[in-house]
Amino acid sequence: MIEIRCLEMGDEEVLSNIAPGVFDHEIDRDLSREFLADPRHHLAVALDASVIVGFASGVHYIHPDKPPELWINEVAVAETHRGTGIGKKLLLELLAIGKLLGCREAWVLTDRSNHPAMRLYASAGGSKAQEDTVMFTFYLDPSGAS
Repeated sequence: MIEIRCLEMGDEEVLSNIAPGVFDHEIDRDLSREFLADPRHHLAVALDASVIVGFASGVHYIHPDKPPELWINEVAVAETHRGTGIGKKLLLELLAIGKLLGCREAWVLTDRSNHPAMRLYASAGGSKAQEDTVMFTFYLDPSGAS
């Protein structure tokens, strides 16, 4: 049985047992500790017998002239567990957190060509923007550029 839960400060050890292909890179213990200690950062995970087989991460933020919003950074599921509804459960868990925190909106960016993501976000009730969105990236550390 798959368990969906949000990690909190002190749950860093949970991030030591991850199925292949779930995260883009190796987990950094210091960054994990910093992420989980920040109350505005949220990480929902899907556990299959204590192995992380999926996650969704997000940040809720405030602005002086807007109500709180939830930015969904990433949703990923191990290839072995795709097509089982885990991604949607993880996304809905993050949306529930946003609602509890008083966020009026949640949003995520994806490419129109990412058909699995487009299906996921639509199935969870997301509204697709009609206009084309353009994302600019600013590399603040030249060594971080791809």
